[in-house]
Amino acid sequence: MRPILLGIFAAFFFAFTFILNRSMDLAGGSWIWSAALRYFFMVPFLFVIVIARKNFTPLLKEMKSRPFAWLLWSSIGFGLFYAPICFSAAYAPGWLIAATWQITIISGSLLAPLFYELVMTEKGPIQMKGKIPFKGMAMSSIILLGIILMQLQQANHLSIKAISLGVFPVILASFAYPLGNRKMMDVCGGRLDVFQRVLGMTLASMPFWLVLSVYGLRTAGPPRIGQTIQSSLVAISSGVIATVLFFHATDLVRGDMQKLAAVEATQSMEVLFAVIGELLLLNSLFPNALSWSGMVLVILGMVLHSYISNKNSPVSISINTTDNTMNS
Repeated sequence: MRPILLGIFAAFFFAFTFILNRSMDLAGGSWIWSAALRYFFMVPFLFVIVIARKNFTPLLKEMKSRPFAWLLWSSIGFGLFYAPICFSAAYAPGWLIAATWQITIISGSLLAPLFYELVMTEKGPIQMKGKIPFKGMAMSSIILLGIILMQLQQANHLSIKAISLGVFPVILASFAYPLGNRKMMDVCGGRLDVFQRVLGMTLASMPFWLVLSVYGLRTAGPPRIGQTIQSSLVAISSGVIATVLFFHATDLVRGDMQKLAAVEATQSMEVLFAVIGELLLLNSLFPNALSWSGMVLVILGMVLHSYISNKNSPVSISINTTDNTMNS
């Protein structure tokens, strides 16, 4: 139950991403700076935390041992996750992006065959590829149905351009985030705590953000003061607090694909928090009865997903799979 609660708290702070990104876009800010500034601002906050815990030297040793893996999976898990999210904010409202992002519930489950597990059987441990948790995905379909109902009120007013440029990049992000997160869990092998891992991934993704920033300077100019301030708020709420909570929740269930899927399903709460936030801060349309019924389905789907995932879960141990998956 603890990983589920941590996931819900993470969803609350993640919701600020969709609200503030939309706010920055409405104010004329470039999506490039909304993306890059968040990770630039995350570095000093995380650096202070890791230094205070005297864990920076072990982190450097881990990063030096497998620099290419850190660079690759951090760029995917952070870069190809957040850049498309911010790009979509220029074409679609925050509620649509938050709702579309919930496809990660299924995306994360579909990634299970890319990883190997040691499954404990009567004959001893056996190395097997992860299996797609179909029971959990059935519960995820309830969550997605609720999300669809929530958005029918506004979806009729969207153009084809808003749907394509506001939805498809988010679908890409929905695969990149769990893939990068899970791969880095394998690379770290439990040797780093969540603060070290987030800081390490942030530092390893810096080349991605620096290249994007150079492109931003040439095409959009420097960021505005208001966008800089809001980006710092996103960095604290979503980049530090939410990411640390979510990574800690996934660490608690590392190696159990069903429970991991349940934790990832808690991110559906972002939709509820984003709707409330946009009502309070951006004066968006008040959800109708159909939308509220969708929210009930989201919560019901989460409860059922958690129950199915924790009932009779097999005992499994995650092993390093980076080489296996890269060669497949």
